[in-house]
Amino acid sequence: MATVTVSDIDETRCEIKHIDIRSIAGKRTPRTLTEPRSGSITITQYRSSFTSLLGPSPTFSLLLSSFEASKNPFFHSICAYLPAHEELILTSNLLQPTSASAQPVILITRARLLRHATSPSTIRSIEWQKLRPPPSMPMPASGAPYLDGVLYCSQGTSSPGTGGLYYMPRGHPPVPIVTNYFGREFNSVHSVTVSQNDGALWFTDPCFGADRGFRPQPEMPCQVYRFAPQTGDLRVVADGLGRPMGIVLSPDEETVYVGERGAEGEEGGEETGKATVYAFDVVRRSGGVFLANKRVFAYVLAGVPGGIVCDELGNVYVGAADGVEVFCAGGGILGVIEVPGGVSSLAFGKAGELFLCSEQRLWRVRLTGLESLPGSSMSIEDV
Repeated sequence: MATVTVSDIDETRCEIKHIDIRSIAGKRTPRTLTEPRSGSITITQYRSSFTSLLGPSPTFSLLLSSFEASKNPFFHSICAYLPAHEELILTSNLLQPTSASAQPVILITRARLLRHATSPSTIRSIEWQKLRPPPSMPMPASGAPYLDGVLYCSQGTSSPGTGGLYYMPRGHPPVPIVTNYFGREFNSVHSVTVSQNDGALWFTDPCFGADRGFRPQPEMPCQVYRFAPQTGDLRVVADGLGRPMGIVLSPDEETVYVGERGAEGEEGGEETGKATVYAFDVVRRSGGVFLANKRVFAYVLAGVPGGIVCDELGNVYVGAADGVEVFCAGGGILGVIEVPGGVSSLAFGKAGELFLCSEQRLWRVRLTGLESLPGSSMSIEDV
């Protein structure tokens, strides 16, 4: 598909609304979500400690948009930043095929960032190219930077033997990493995080493919897995989850965060359904690695949890219907980066830079406080 260049990218200062969290409990005024037609990002600050992350002048930029044209949700799941190549790899939500009898499709977006030579924090233009995933790696959901390329979560199709984790080196076809659990097919692998300590791959396997009609009925429960490429050790590390979604390791890799939502069409909907981020301790016993001490870390304020990332200080950023909800490592809400239409996936770029997928829009937010604070110099507390 043709490459489109987008120039004249504006950078605008975020409005910050200060709300004392102590005043909320006694109020009955409901929160309202930012109208998707809005073209601006605002920040609600609940705790004074959030200032250390925001800095004196956080800004936002609209990088790419299909809102005014096709309205196709090109910016949905993967949001992987490749610093060596100044590229973002993104995947769409389900797109309707041209034939009524065909299955929905997912497209990959490659966005090359062209920065100012003397001001690398400023993006002057973007080269945007939409790509079809290789036939051997159908329906990619989320993914992560990996070696010299991207690790994709392929959800698979109705055909047997499809789906799993695939590594696509730059300029080369995908290589299967793990595609089954001892002969049993995964449901529809969704999200993955890569250990920087031992290279292990932690991934979630909900059954959205079956929910949406492009995968067979599941052979196994919706679970969380850990795969060690060096040894081939594949094991289930968490079960009992409805639809495990985003997953991320804390910076010290002692905690794993997993977002959970209910089945599509589940009674109660998003207002009363499952929308929890759980925390697990990573423990080692008898040469094995396990998840233990499952606990509620947070229940999102709006919608269901999407992508989850951590900054170097251990704070947790969760995509949700109101934008990005930011929690300290103790689980206290620091604030919300309110994004029109919500955020389904997100990724950190250069220092203080956060890329946000919002279905029909791709945004960038600069948290100027993070730009100048080394990870070892501070911690954010629940105050």
